[in-house]
Amino acid sequence: MDLKFFKKSLPTLTVMAVLSFLMIYAIYSFLTPEKKLPVYNPVDVNPKLVDESMLHVRSNHKVADFTLINQNGDTITQEDYKGKIYVTDFFFTRCQTICPVMTNNMGKLQEVFKNDDDVKFLSLSVTPVIDSISVLREYANRKGVIDGKWNITTGDKKHIYELARKSYFAVLDEGDGGVQDFIHTENFILIDKKKQIRGFYDGTDSEDIERLINDIKMLQFEYKH
Repeated sequence: MDLKFFKKSLPTLTVMAVLSFLMIYAIYSFLTPEKKLPVYNPVDVNPKLVDESMLHVRSNHKVADFTLINQNGDTITQEDYKGKIYVTDFFFTRCQTICPVMTNNMGKLQEVFKNDDDVKFLSLSVTPVIDSISVLREYANRKGVIDGKWNITTGDKKHIYELARKSYFAVLDEGDGGVQDFIHTENFILIDKKKQIRGFYDGTDSEDIERLINDIKMLQFEYKH
């Protein structure tokens, strides 16, 4: 008798167990908000990194449009990064201190996301007059840069320095992009598909590079849900 009752009750018990599990999962999901990367606006960044003209901006900051020239002599603009997650940095080919480490670490990132069309890389020379197209091409060859995946670029100095100070918030020192102006920074900056800043990282630090890899994956997950 008890066995027959159990058999009759089994479907009901199963349904109740499934419903209980779903309810517990729903409560857990509600109480555990999905982790997302912050969106950085000028007011959220160290004021020393932000151009004075941008300090009041509290929302909707996006990287400004840019026009650069890459290692192949091609013009690179925001259109080349439209709908992409990308990491940017500022370097120069003759640098013998932090730049070789940064370039090697950018190469590691390139290797991790080599087959991922969602992710790209952008390096801007802070000595654009010296870093001509031919110099960048030779540098790209030595560093294993994958064309179309990672653009290392030159261009107008004032334009590049304005991007560093007013768009990417990459440098501490002030300047006008003139002949005597020179910036030197180890920062990697993570940009999302909406041209928003989502993270800052020390491009010379292996732990920060691991954090950046995880944050890129987190950002990709954010776009999928």
